[in-house]
Amino acid sequence: MSTTSFDPAGVIVATTLAFTEDPSAPAGLAVDYERFAAHCDWLIENGCHGVGPNGSLGEYSSLTEDERRKVIQVAVDTVGDRGVVVAGVHAAGWHQAQIWAEYAKEDGADAVLLLPPTLYRANDTEVIEHYRRVAEVGLPIMAYNNPIDTKVDLTPQVLGELAKIPEVVAVKEFSCDARRVLEIKEHADIAVVAGADDLLFEALVDGAVGWFAGFPNAFPKEAVEIYDLVVAGRIDEARELYRHLVPVFRWDSRTEFVQAIKLVIDIGGQSYGGPTRPPRGPLVPEHEAGVRADTARALDYLSGR
Repeated sequence: MSTTSFDPAGVIVATTLAFTEDPSAPAGLAVDYERFAAHCDWLIENGCHGVGPNGSLGEYSSLTEDERRKVIQVAVDTVGDRGVVVAGVHAAGWHQAQIWAEYAKEDGADAVLLLPPTLYRANDTEVIEHYRRVAEVGLPIMAYNNPIDTKVDLTPQVLGELAKIPEVVAVKEFSCDARRVLEIKEHADIAVVAGADDLLFEALVDGAVGWFAGFPNAFPKEAVEIYDLVVAGRIDEARELYRHLVPVFRWDSRTEFVQAIKLVIDIGGQSYGGPTRPPRGPLVPEHEAGVRADTARALDYLSGR
């Protein structure tokens, strides 16, 4: 039976995942579930609508199967009825993604976030089959368009076909094309969610109903404020706050976005970012300096408001 009652509005955070040093763990880093739970709690307490664990920002591809499942369980237990949990179920094929969706359903997730097949440039027919098969699980699906990483573009026309699947209720749009929100709405009866932090304001003004991305990990209160201001029609106020934060938000669209966002969390000092697992290593000095400079300017502005 299909369960498609899911509200993608508001700020849903693609959560980072905390690791702690442990020689017995993969790459010497064990998942720190207590810190992860504390981080999820902090995000919800700061007004975020929900959390999205096991995305690329959550380093899902570096996790063991047991770790990946427990991350969802911890998120569900922590968030409770205070918000939603949208579990990343990305995989190379639908037969694998379907299993992760089954686990997410068993463990109490409200919906799943689903990329097209990873590691393979699928054609439109294969993409539609991928989503149709995962939809058989019965959880609401937020499709994830990230052609930069997957090399597969969920065009407005393809989304028009995916929207015919009852479980596919939303799309996280990360093509980095400012024209896409309106074009998607012309072709598909589907909720559009902003996926790129440095196009957030533009996407919301054009009609995106929510924001599902990375820098709310570091600035949850301010993220919710920008969203609420746009929804309330206070566009000038939203733009003013956004323009002071967008220089650091631009790191969300860089290859090193996971390391960058974790560093900004640590600089802010209110939660824990910490290290990343391979293949991601530390930021090179030039990039670290850039992240620190952009963060310092953002925090200086916020402290003087």
